Amino acid sequence: MKLASLAALAGAVIAILLGLMTVGVQATVSPHGLPVAVTAPPQLRAAAAHIATQGGGALAWRVTGPDEARKLLDDKEVYGILELGQPNRVVVSDAVNPSGAQFVQQILTTAAAPAQVETVHPASVAGRTAPLAVSILAWLGSLAAGGALLAAARRNERGLTVGARLTRVLASGVLMTAVLAGFLKLWDSGLPMGWSVLGFVFLVATAFAAIQGALLRLLGLGGLAVLAPLYLLAPAVAGQVPELLNPAYRAALWSWTPFRFSTEGMRSVLQGTPHAPDVTTALWVLGVLLVVGLVVVLWPGRDGNTIPAAKLRRGVFATTAG
Repeated sequence: MKLASLAALAGAVIAILLGLMTVGVQATVSPHGLPVAVTAPPQLRAAAAHIATQGGGALAWRVTGPDEARKLLDDKEVYGILELGQPNRVVVSDAVNPSGAQFVQQILTTAAAPAQVETVHPASVAGRTAPLAVSILAWLGSLAAGGALLAAARRNERGLTVGARLTRVLASGVLMTAVLAGFLKLWDSGLPMGWSVLGFVFLVATAFAAIQGALLRLLGLGGLAVLAPLYLLAPAVAGQVPELLNPAYRAALWSWTPFRFSTEGMRSVLQGTPHAPDVTTALWVLGVLLVVGLVVVLWPGRDGNTIPAAKLRRGVFATTAG
């Protein structure tokens, strides 16, 4: 009875955590200060200033010139541009998170109807989906490899050597890059596959493999209970722009999840805006994850968590027999 009650309680706790981390994020989506720009010729400046007062808190307007507005869009400082004129034009970018761009397009098109819609850095459905998919698959693929290696070592009653741990990290990076590049070409043969794209994918896969290897070394197979559920944050949190998230989720989850850095950086590299600030941020964050992970993976000494299963069973049996 006690065991059954504890199992039921564990299930309830898991449901609460998953509900908070996934469904709760989606259920509370609401716009809060989505940044947009408005431009206008001199004779329409008053109209632009008036429009910039609209939105009820959902939008944060910036009145600026056409060239500056386009630069802001490329740098992802705004999610869309309203260009007043004859005709009015709404400008969005497929290098921007699709959830933010779609929401802004709907609002701006309604506010300035009739308006033409222009999309810069256009992407196919695969191109819009690929950045998040790369992050999810890189995380799960390298995690499966790390878990399998650790389980095999425990089964064979052998500790993992430094060489084995390093080989697993580097091999996961290389193989996952090849797999993901293959998927990108399969999904859309027109997607760019230059060195900048391949290098970024390799950095993502290797950084994920390194930080996972570090936690698995410290926590053993129990680390899977921490690392596996984290991928749920990718579609729920990294798939949204922060201005659409509830402020609590923005602070508690979005602010630190590694998937948002890899996803947004990948989107910029893939869609032809490699100099956007989010690429620089992603390189720094992923680089730090890689270095920290490798330090733990390569640190000399035995793994502090690896009590081989067979030895553990023999110890239990010996104690019982005694």
